[in-house]
Amino acid sequence: MSFSLKGKVIFFATSNINKFNEARKVFNKYKIAAAMLRVKKLEIQSNNLEEIAKTSVIEAFKKCNLPIIVEDAGLFVETLNDFPGPYAAYVYKTIGNKGLLKLMEQVENRKAKFRSVIAYYDADLEVPLCFKGEVVGEIIKEQRKTKNKYGFGFDPIFKPIDCDKTFAEMSITEKNKYSHRARALRKFAEWYRHQQ
Repeated sequence: MSFSLKGKVIFFATSNINKFNEARKVFNKYKIAAAMLRVKKLEIQSNNLEEIAKTSVIEAFKKCNLPIIVEDAGLFVETLNDFPGPYAAYVYKTIGNKGLLKLMEQVENRKAKFRSVIAYYDADLEVPLCFKGEVVGEIIKEQRKTKNKYGFGFDPIFKPIDCDKTFAEMSITEKNKYSHRARALRKFAEWYRHQQ
């Protein structure tokens, strides 16, 4: 990529169109163009989101040689000793929202956090840079079905603190006011736009 585009264009390695759409909305506000790259990236098993994101972004960079970001996120449920944590995607695929709610039957403490790590890498860096975001909320007692097309993953059962809606009930714009991912993306965008 020519040096003049650095800070203006970013490539996001993901196969999740929902994540990409959330990112694109954030980047628009910073006048950064975003492109989605569906590159197969190595995802190591680790209890550390940052370690997973750093490994993934280096692997993705090797395949495209472009300034690139990856995002890794986890759902940390206090009463379950921060389970599922970085394994949230696997747990969602395996037991889904119904399974997580079953684990939490009869549980009074519903506190949970979503955490996100955006890892950035380019040819000028020795190691990836990481930007973090977090949102505190709770796991509600039953899924909230919604006709809106935005919610994915654990969104139908997670409600941010001081909010009446779950993530699944929000538009992308609303979700980005609270979202762990949007918070990490904004930190990255603030830094990246000054890299020209």
